[in-house]
Amino acid sequence: MSPQASLLPLAAVGVPVLTAVAILVTRRLPAVRDALLVVGAVATLAVVAPLVPAVLAGEVPTTSLGQLVPGVELSLRADGMGLLFALLAAFLWVLAGSYAIGYMRGDAARNQTRFYAFYALCLSTAFGVAFAGDLFTFFIFYELLTIATYPLVTHKGDDKAIAAGRLYLGILLSGGVLVLAAILLTWANVGELAFTPGGLVGDTMGDGLTILVFALFAAGFATKSGMMPVHRWLPAAMVAPTPVSALLHAVAVVKAGVFAFGRVVGFVIGPDVLLGLGVQGWLSVVAGVTIAVASVVALRQDHLKRRLAYSTIAHLSFIVLGFSLLSPTAFEGGLLHIVNHGLLKITLFFCAGAIHIAAHKDHVSELDGIGRRMPFTMLAFGLASYGLAALPPMGGFVSKWYLTLGALDADQQVYAALIAGSGLFTAGYLFPVVYRAFFKPLSDEARAHPHGEASPLMVVPLCVTAVTGLLLGLGDLGGVYSIAADVAAAVTGGAP
Repeated sequence: MSPQASLLPLAAVGVPVLTAVAILVTRRLPAVRDALLVVGAVATLAVVAPLVPAVLAGEVPTTSLGQLVPGVELSLRADGMGLLFALLAAFLWVLAGSYAIGYMRGDAARNQTRFYAFYALCLSTAFGVAFAGDLFTFFIFYELLTIATYPLVTHKGDDKAIAAGRLYLGILLSGGVLVLAAILLTWANVGELAFTPGGLVGDTMGDGLTILVFALFAAGFATKSGMMPVHRWLPAAMVAPTPVSALLHAVAVVKAGVFAFGRVVGFVIGPDVLLGLGVQGWLSVVAGVTIAVASVVALRQDHLKRRLAYSTIAHLSFIVLGFSLLSPTAFEGGLLHIVNHGLLKITLFFCAGAIHIAAHKDHVSELDGIGRRMPFTMLAFGLASYGLAALPPMGGFVSKWYLTLGALDADQQVYAALIAGSGLFTAGYLFPVVYRAFFKPLSDEARAHPHGEASPLMVVPLCVTAVTGLLLGLGDLGGVYSIAADVAAAVTGGAP
């Protein structure tokens, strides 16, 4: 990979900040303010998209940010792994911006200017996480992401939202302390923090210290990725407006957590070192247990957003499991599932929010016959559910296929069976929603309160994300598969 000086990674971080400023300046002009949210998202996508050809050509567009201390060069670098995350965030922000406007208007929400400004700032920090070229730059944006998202989680301002916000900050900032300790130990013993395919640590720290550093990283990142038993903040955060829930699950906080696992496994400690130490097996066990337990808990949730939250906890652990298995195919599957899960899960949350606004219903048991009133919304929900259940030809099938093959390559048949069989759990907690919507009669209460689809500002984005999840299963949309294969090969030394 060849570093090339470029301002595009910095622009991807900066454009959302400028968007937030413009939103605050135009707060007395609601129509202009709302339009700026979408314009800023489109502009950011226009900055990120041109990076694809360069990365596929083996280049690494890089913005140098100077030295913090001798030997610690801060930078923003668009390597393949970062670009996958940034492409997902940029594409979904365009749709989430429109959706958020429709939702906040439909809910007659207060403090919309503050909400949109922090929505943009949250995306800025997500791009910083994606393009960070070293551990310290990564840590800065990783923690700023938590702080920028807090006002969104607590937006409603009631006691429940404030309590959820305290839990959110308490768990995530505690995890950040562990991550910082791991970074300082790495720098003190290696003298280098730049992400390096295959790992930067090598044999410089010794077995004991390397195991300690990996354990600190894993414990710290587990908080943000919602792994059990430090997952409680994620279901609690569902008190936030649905555009926030969608953002948290698809491209922001929890995705940053699993992305961080990929960075540490592939670019800090390195697969060869981890295989020699054998400690990654513990991470695989925790991920496997989280998948099983969260799937069972999801089956019992009647509140739709909480059911989707526990689904996210399970599916994020598929990504962590893929990274921990250390085979090229499993690592590639983990990268692909970041993208596929992001598209499909944001679709499901978009649908939940549309149901809330149009029908004022939030529980699965209330959705009998709603597919007749909201056919586009519930068809999109059905398509996304089908994809998360890993059925062809959806993108979710492709990433789960790679994860299963990767587990077999790593001679881990138990995990291969867990991954392959997990679709039954997913179908078990999502397909009943679709069945109720289309095959059960409307209740008397629903007949007495007729309604239709939510605003097109909400329905169009959820249809686009559902269809995109299908298209990703049919071909290499946007070069996603090619980039993931190149990253996995560079990290593990396997053939792309």
